[in-house]
Amino acid sequence: MLIVKKINYIILLLLLAFSAVCGQVLNALDLSNTAVPDDSIKFVQVKTDSLFNSKQIISMLILRNDGSDNLNIEFGYSRSELRPTSTLAETKNALAAINGGFFDMTKGGSVSYFEVNDTVINFTHPSEARWAKPASIINGAIVLTKENKIIIEPAETDSFYFKSGNEAAVLLTGPLLLLNGEKFKLQETDFVKKRHPRTFLCTSRDYVLLITVDGRSEDAEGMNLIEAQEFLLSIGSVDAINLDGGGSTSMWIKAKGIVNYPSDKTGERPVANALLIIKNGRQSIK
Repeated sequence: MLIVKKINYIILLLLLAFSAVCGQVLNALDLSNTAVPDDSIKFVQVKTDSLFNSKQIISMLILRNDGSDNLNIEFGYSRSELRPTSTLAETKNALAAINGGFFDMTKGGSVSYFEVNDTVINFTHPSEARWAKPASIINGAIVLTKENKIIIEPAETDSFYFKSGNEAAVLLTGPLLLLNGEKFKLQETDFVKKRHPRTFLCTSRDYVLLITVDGRSEDAEGMNLIEAQEFLLSIGSVDAINLDGGGSTSMWIKAKGIVNYPSDKTGERPVANALLIIKNGRQSIK
């Protein structure tokens, strides 16, 4: 009961902080049913026309970051063939998922360093290769520890992670948005300054947030990464990193399917990897 009350309190703080940024009370949210057992995920979706004076559709998955055995976060992936986030999730019987890092849209596979269980899936593509991303974008790393914790950190080199045996999985992506509760410096590029659909992974002291921001539609403009930093700070994120966005932005929930609004006219885009929430026992989404 104490854990449930604590989760409710954190979620209420998140929603109130978000409301303050919007400048209005988000009546679409039902705050009367916010009980979240410690073995479940909280799903929140917000539609607003006041955040950054724009229409936004934001979807969030909230779960504990305590390294418990109730819920695991893992990567689903394909070495070469591109597959939708939903397919990668269903293959591993996941509870929920978001799309992962940047990838080669022609040949498949990640364009940045990616390893799982000490096995390298992909090395970082050379800068001159097609679909490669500059170092100013791929400047962060998602590290899944062997204790089932998530760490967001400035990226080390491929060789550093290749030689290290301390991680359960590593994906280089970015750019980093927040580090230790402070905005990480962003480059003055169109990728940063223009609004697009976005996918984020964020952590606080106790929680992990998987977030999609829709865009490129009449109902959702998307965010630039400067706006994203403001928004993620407002909901209590301490560390945050950008994942692949645009038409790749997808959030999937078991029994619900895709819950955001992918921007591609063909719907959900096939990707190289995804972040999965894997259930151990009797978990549910509230």
